[in-house]
Amino acid sequence: MRKDLPPRYYLTHFHEFLRFFDGASGHLLTEQANTFITRFCALDEDKQCIVVRAANRKYAVIDRSQFNYAEISLPQQQIDSLIESGWFGDLSHASLQDMAGVLTKDAIIELMATYGSTQGLSALTKPKLVERLRQEIALHGWPDRFSLDHYLVCLFDNALRFLLFVYFGNTKSRLNQFSMRDLGVMRTRSDSVGNSARFDSKEDTEAAWFYADRYSKLAYYDQAALLGVAKLPFPDVQSVSAAFYRDQFIYALGMKLMEFDKLKALDILKLAQSDKAKEKWLRETYKAGDTDAVKQHLEHIIDNPQSDTLLAFAEDFYARKYHKKRTSTVTDMLRNASKSLDIDVSQNQQVERGVLAYYARQGVQGWRTENRLWRSLFGLTFWQQLYEEDTLVTEFDRRPLSLKQNNFYTKFENSIESLLTALNSKQKLRHHIHKMATQHYGKVNSLFMWSSGLLAPLDALITHGELPAIFNLLRMMSRDFENLRDGFPDIMVLDNTLRFEEIKAPGDQLRRNQLVSIQRLQQAGFEVAVTTVNWVRDPAQPYVVVDIETTGGNNSYNRITEIGMVKLVAGEEIAQYQTLINPMRRIPNNITRLTGISDEMVASAPVFSDVAEDINAFTEDAVFVAHNVNFDYGFIKQEFARLEHTYRRPKMCTVREMRRTYPGLTSYSLANLTQHFDIKMERHHRALSDAKAAAELLKLAFEKDDESST
Repeated sequence: MRKDLPPRYYLTHFHEFLRFFDGASGHLLTEQANTFITRFCALDEDKQCIVVRAANRKYAVIDRSQFNYAEISLPQQQIDSLIESGWFGDLSHASLQDMAGVLTKDAIIELMATYGSTQGLSALTKPKLVERLRQEIALHGWPDRFSLDHYLVCLFDNALRFLLFVYFGNTKSRLNQFSMRDLGVMRTRSDSVGNSARFDSKEDTEAAWFYADRYSKLAYYDQAALLGVAKLPFPDVQSVSAAFYRDQFIYALGMKLMEFDKLKALDILKLAQSDKAKEKWLRETYKAGDTDAVKQHLEHIIDNPQSDTLLAFAEDFYARKYHKKRTSTVTDMLRNASKSLDIDVSQNQQVERGVLAYYARQGVQGWRTENRLWRSLFGLTFWQQLYEEDTLVTEFDRRPLSLKQNNFYTKFENSIESLLTALNSKQKLRHHIHKMATQHYGKVNSLFMWSSGLLAPLDALITHGELPAIFNLLRMMSRDFENLRDGFPDIMVLDNTLRFEEIKAPGDQLRRNQLVSIQRLQQAGFEVAVTTVNWVRDPAQPYVVVDIETTGGNNSYNRITEIGMVKLVAGEEIAQYQTLINPMRRIPNNITRLTGISDEMVASAPVFSDVAEDINAFTEDAVFVAHNVNFDYGFIKQEFARLEHTYRRPKMCTVREMRRTYPGLTSYSLANLTQHFDIKMERHHRALSDAKAAAELLKLAFEKDDESST
């Protein structure tokens, strides 16, 4: 049901936004921000509407001709009054970023044409184009045909952007999120909001804004501007929150400078405390030849690591550069992989599913886990600490402050340990997880997505894993969530004992965060393997060749009238499935003439929901094969989607396979291929007959591959 907002909804939202600063964040505001709020509140309501309408625009440059809103009395006169009182100014006040925002790339090139040649301009990025336009404007003024009268700059933009930053914690969020919330487009967490501030002090807030604001503008700085920013005095930060913005800016600035002034870039990168900045500084300084300084820094990191991720890099880099070790730790782990599996090549787009299907055929149970298992275990175990003891600053936040600041364990150590002590049996832990899931199902959070299958792998982990190992890993995540929130192994396998496996297909790399997570799991007490996959033609891999008949060609509104399926294992047919399906709509006459299937024939046939489970079971762990596979697969996937179920199988197309193995034929239609290869068809455009014919084509393609490999 569509929701409608009242005429001046945006003004209501803006006052709600301003009320936020009456609470714990009020002491963080600059004098400019406080002045803005005071001046705004002194305006009459019509002028407030104009200011808020402008504030809702993405950029500080606005076109006043677009502000003739019906709910505002005499809007153009209101704007004139606001210009006189200093709320709006002309384009001389516009920043490079705002000019880029209000003009499209084509519009900039068109304006540049008035100054002369446009040759080569289309190859430039938008920021570089805007810089060229600004240079021309400085020399020659704005083009005569460009109407300066319509464009204004919001002179309150700096104060507004600062307030938005304090409220949202970033420089990208805008006021339209309030209306998206009210329309139901954006879900928020008002139940977890407390009267807490994003920063500890006014000084830290201003420092964080210094870095966040400049970070947002880096793309629009030329070399001179970048060097100018690098010379600025960088304000100190005291809190973890402000340090995040500092390190984000310093790393990005260093990478920009690296393109043309490596020495200055290294000086800047050395100031940052983030793992990736330290790693970049060490690598580039080593390349520059200062190996003694790098060695000293590496030894300091190894003796006093700030994170597991940085420690893993430092130990590996130190061993290779100073002990002449020839390979990296991640390479060693891959080379010493404890398992190697031969998996059917049809699984090369979904390798983890292929491995799980392989295990299932061996009678071994497995689950796709990756990060979701551990993040959901962490979130459900510590839901009270994360969303009740800790709070969100605003309802638009997703991550609690303790996770953003990576100090969750420090902040809630007593509560965490009390909880883990109380959950002293598998039964109690399982009960706690289910209780939290039941109480909070569907609530927005930054850790995991809710689904009906969320608890199954968690139950398996608790049932078959060791409780001390589970608690060890939860403590590790609590102490350093930032560096242990991802990189976990792909699957969990129960083969007498529980183990985790990171799956690597040919050409896949083991990333450092994966190495760290694997090592931490092993330290916690879990068995972990790196499993490499070799692509083969596995004779045990089932293939289900499918054909459907439909009421028409578009799966958005047409429906299936018949399905036929043939299951092959090792090139031999082991099962068939066929049924008519009532599409619950009229079958067009031309379709009946083509297929022979009429409304009368399907009147008493089952509807798709009646046979969905049969289709799902028949194709389980199989490769979905069809002639022009996307047609058949798309219809079946859409039918499952109508039932709010996901249908996903690896696909193979007999058209593509026949083109690959028998190139040069005049036609690859099913009818022409069956005639060319003398394949018997009982009735073309009936599902089972066509499925059998396509199955014969698949066998021919496989036989051709076998001939080529011998």
